[in-house]
Amino acid sequence: MKTKVAYFGVFTALALIFSYVETLIPIHLGIPGIKLGLANLIVLLVLFKMGTKEAYILTVVRILLAGFLFGSMFSILYSLAGGLVSLTGMWLLKNIDKFSIVGISMVGGVLHNIGQLVVAGFVLETFGVIYYFPVLFVSGTLTGILIGFIAGEMLKRLHKI
Repeated sequence: MKTKVAYFGVFTALALIFSYVETLIPIHLGIPGIKLGLANLIVLLVLFKMGTKEAYILTVVRILLAGFLFGSMFSILYSLAGGLVSLTGMWLLKNIDKFSIVGISMVGGVLHNIGQLVVAGFVLETFGVIYYFPVLFVSGTLTGILIGFIAGEMLKRLHKI
């Protein structure tokens, strides 16, 4: 039990660090919401190595901490929507047991953007933001593939957890 708590603490710290590092990487393509999703790497590892409950707790804790430390209430709202929709989709695909971690991550990247677009539609009181979807779909797919590949390689090396 103590070992599990220690690993969870390390994963939480890593996810928070990756969230911060991501704020330092300028990606300006004229469309808000495009990110690498570095923290999702840690969420995937926790989902596969520790379990669903821990992945949900990590997602919420990381988003709240990152939002309060270097974000805003709106960033928390958008991130929670994207993160929880993404994680739910990844959990469902993982349970189907027919998808690779790369495919699961790719769907997670796209679902994250969909969750954020839905919240943006409500916050801005217009669903005109749907025009951003094609670019966000491509970026979510590409970053999801990248994060999934890295997570797959890391899982091969994390046998002890």
